[in-house]
Amino acid sequence: GSLITLSCLSHRVMCQVISSAVPADSVQDNGTSDSSWITRLESNYGFYIGLGLAVFSSFLIGSSVILKKKGLLRLVEKGGTRAGDGGHGYLKDWLWWAGLLT
Repeated sequence: GSLITLSCLSHRVMCQVISSAVPADSVQDNGTSDSSWITRLESNYGFYIGLGLAVFSSFLIGSSVILKKKGLLRLVEKGGTRAGDGGHGYLKDWLWWAGLLT
């Protein structure tokens, strides 16, 4: 038979083909999809990636609320009309916009 060398990132394998009795239309998956790097990453680090994303999004949401609140309080200190009373002065404040975009 023939010798075939297969190389992966961490392994090198020698295979010997004895016969080719399998028809060409019945080619089967060799199982490499189960060991793809995405599957290994998700199985090993999926929890930590999710936890990191949850903490990061919580930080962004919290900082957004704080920045917008500080912008509204600054407007009240300057004597502007409050947003609840129909004022739109907060739209001119950069701190409020920074909170909105966060």
